[in-house]
Amino acid sequence: MPYRLEIKPQPEKALEKIPNPYRSRITKAIADLAHDPRPINATKIVGSDIAYRVRVGDYRIIYEIFDRVLVIHIVRVAHRKDVYRGI
Repeated sequence: MPYRLEIKPQPEKALEKIPNPYRSRITKAIADLAHDPRPINATKIVGSDIAYRVRVGDYRIIYEIFDRVLVIHIVRVAHRKDVYRGI
C-alpha cells in the first residue's frame, strides 16, 4: 500500500522557483517516495528518528516518514547550500 504524501507550503513555493529540468526530476522523486519511502539513495538525518533526505542533482528533499499511519511529510526542498539552514 503506498504512503500518502503531504507537502508543506514551503516546499511547494520552493518548487515553483526551481528551474524546470530540476523541477521535473524533483517532483518525480517525491512521487516515487510514496511507493518506496526509503530508497537506496535516501540518507537518515542525524539526530532524528523519522527524518530523511534524498539528493536530486544539486537539490535536496527533506522528509519525515510516519510508518504507523503511512504518511510522508515533505518538509523542505532546497539547493544543497541552503537546505539545512533553519532546521
